[in-house]
Amino acid sequence: MPANQQILLDNRPQGEATVDNFKLVTTDTPALSDGQVLVKHHFLSLDPYMRGRMNDSKSYAASQGLGEVMIGGTVGEVVESKHPKFAVGDKVVGMGGWQQYSVVDASQPGALRKVDTTHVPLSHYLGAVGMPGVTAWYGLVKIINPKAGETVVISAATGAVGSAFGALAKARGCRAVGIAGGPEKCKYAVEELGFDACIDYKQHKDMYSLAKALKEHCPNGIDGYFENVGGMILDAVLLRMNAFGRIAVCGMIAGYDGAPLPLTNPALILVNRLKIEGFIVSEHMEVWPEALTELGTLVATGKLRPRETIAEGIASAPEAFLGLLKGKNFGKQLVRL
Repeated sequence: MPANQQILLDNRPQGEATVDNFKLVTTDTPALSDGQVLVKHHFLSLDPYMRGRMNDSKSYAASQGLGEVMIGGTVGEVVESKHPKFAVGDKVVGMGGWQQYSVVDASQPGALRKVDTTHVPLSHYLGAVGMPGVTAWYGLVKIINPKAGETVVISAATGAVGSAFGALAKARGCRAVGIAGGPEKCKYAVEELGFDACIDYKQHKDMYSLAKALKEHCPNGIDGYFENVGGMILDAVLLRMNAFGRIAVCGMIAGYDGAPLPLTNPALILVNRLKIEGFIVSEHMEVWPEALTELGTLVATGKLRPRETIAEGIASAPEAFLGLLKGKNFGKQLVRL
């Protein structure tokens, strides 16, 4: 059995996360028991939710245990199998964590899923045709539930979730407006992802300046908003929401270092009779087949062209993860193992 490099959570962050919170170790891979498969990971997914798991605090999921392999989605191939449904060479997606190999009990429902790489690249099953894509689909379709002609806005528009959101919104006849950081990202959002407009939040010092830009690009107001960031951006969007607007709350990356994120004008929720709903996509597994079918078709037909930022080698994961939290990535952040 191969030696396995792993990254553990060594200690919990005090405020901002640092590379010193992680530890790289090498372990022996255990022999397989009946029903298990050995997966060699090709790519590791890095996602903002991981920052919340590093804290020892009440949340929607259990904290990452100290001294344990960091949680994370992976794609790879089966290199040894003691399960009748999986053969050597099968391409699979699972939650293998920050390591080169994982031993998976393939009998557990949802632990490992075979994927077809004929028309969709393997890495996309961690992004556009994976958890981030389904996240965009659920927030748009099930919470915002837009009608053709309505205006929808998303923060972090060029990330893995935002990329898919743009294509899904345009497929439903919506006006799609993104918010992203920097002119290059905004150009990509419009020219490659199909957004009608994209606002560079770095050009705005306060919510009133950003709200003015939103008014310019959303002349009929905002009917639906997909929230990934929080803070000033949410305050600005609330100033432009239409009556009976819907807000899907997926992330609050502006507050992942533990600082509170107060709302400036919470009365707008009442004034505009807004529906605001937070969601965790893993609690809605019933929609995944429908969502993945649509997302796979969008990628295969070229209507969704996601970008990837790829760090090389397991040792690069902590730095790449910290960069993700600061918006340094372009599109989906992956580690090639």
